[in-house]
Amino acid sequence: MDHDLWDEPIEVVIGPGDHFKSIGGSRDALAHLMTCWPQKRGRSFALAKRACMEAAEGRGDPLTAASAFRVAANDAGILR
Repeated sequence: MDHDLWDEPIEVVIGPGDHFKSIGGSRDALAHLMTCWPQKRGRSFALAKRACMEAAEGRGDPLTAASAFRVAANDAGILR
Protein backbone atom coordinates (compact mmCIF):
# COMPACT_ATOMS: atom_id res chain seq x y z
CA MET A 1 0.00 0.00 0.00
CA ASP A 2 1.66 3.22 -1.09
CA HIS A 3 -1.30 5.56 -0.79
CA ASP A 4 0.16 6.93 2.43
CA LEU A 5 3.68 7.68 1.12
CA TRP A 6 4.85 11.28 0.94
CA ASP A 7 6.53 13.00 -1.99
CA GLU A 8 9.47 14.03 0.21
CA PRO A 9 10.55 12.58 3.54
CA ILE A 10 10.60 14.73 6.65
CA GLU A 11 13.66 14.47 8.87
CA VAL A 12 13.34 14.64 12.63
CA VAL A 13 15.93 14.66 15.39
CA ILE A 14 15.95 11.56 17.57
CA GLY A 15 17.60 11.36 20.95
CA PRO A 16 20.31 13.72 22.11
CA GLY A 17 22.89 14.78 19.59
CA ASP A 18 22.97 14.60 15.84
CA HIS A 19 20.84 11.54 15.12
CA PHE A 20 18.09 11.92 12.56
CA LYS A 21 15.28 9.78 11.23
CA SER A 22 13.71 10.16 7.82
CA ILE A 23 9.92 9.79 7.91
CA GLY A 24 8.60 8.89 4.48
CA GLY A 25 4.90 8.25 4.95
CA SER A 26 1.87 8.43 7.17
CA ARG A 27 2.28 4.96 8.70
CA ASP A 28 5.88 5.66 9.65
CA ALA A 29 4.89 9.07 11.01
CA LEU A 30 2.06 7.60 13.07
CA ALA A 31 4.40 4.99 14.56
CA HIS A 32 6.92 7.72 15.39
CA LEU A 33 4.23 9.91 16.95
CA MET A 34 3.03 7.05 19.14
CA THR A 35 6.41 5.67 20.26
CA CYS A 36 9.13 8.32 20.05
CA TRP A 37 7.46 11.71 20.35
CA PRO A 38 8.90 13.96 23.08
CA GLN A 39 5.48 15.19 24.32
CA LYS A 40 2.30 13.32 23.47
CA ARG A 41 -0.03 16.25 23.94
CA GLY A 42 -0.89 19.55 22.37
CA ARG A 43 -2.96 20.65 19.42
CA SER A 44 -0.38 20.08 16.69
CA PHE A 45 0.42 16.58 18.02
CA ALA A 46 -3.28 15.65 18.06
CA LEU A 47 -3.86 17.04 14.56
CA ALA A 48 -0.82 15.21 13.16
CA LYS A 49 -1.85 11.95 14.81
CA ARG A 50 -5.36 12.16 13.37
CA ALA A 51 -4.19 13.23 9.89
CA CYS A 52 -1.58 10.45 9.73
CA MET A 53 -4.04 7.84 10.94
CA GLU A 54 -6.62 8.86 8.34
CA ALA A 55 -4.03 8.87 5.54
CA ALA A 56 -2.64 5.50 6.61
CA GLU A 57 -6.15 4.05 6.52
CA GLY A 58 -6.81 5.53 3.07
CA ARG A 59 -9.42 7.98 4.36
CA GLY A 60 -7.22 11.08 4.34
CA ASP A 61 -4.81 12.98 2.16
CA PRO A 62 -1.11 12.09 2.55
CA LEU A 63 -0.10 15.69 1.79
CA THR A 64 -2.26 16.93 4.65
CA ALA A 65 -0.70 14.32 6.93
CA ALA A 66 2.82 15.36 5.90
CA SER A 67 2.02 19.01 6.52
CA ALA A 68 0.50 18.29 9.93
CA PHE A 69 3.47 16.11 10.88
CA ARG A 70 5.91 18.86 9.84
CA VAL A 71 4.07 21.43 11.99
CA ALA A 72 3.99 19.07 14.97
CA ALA A 73 7.69 18.28 14.60
CA ASN A 74 8.50 21.97 14.41
CA ASP A 75 6.38 22.69 17.49
CA ALA A 76 8.12 19.85 19.35
CA GLY A 77 11.53 21.25 18.38
CA ILE A 78 12.61 18.12 16.53
CA LEU A 79 12.25 19.18 12.88
CA ARG A 80 15.59 19.06 11.11
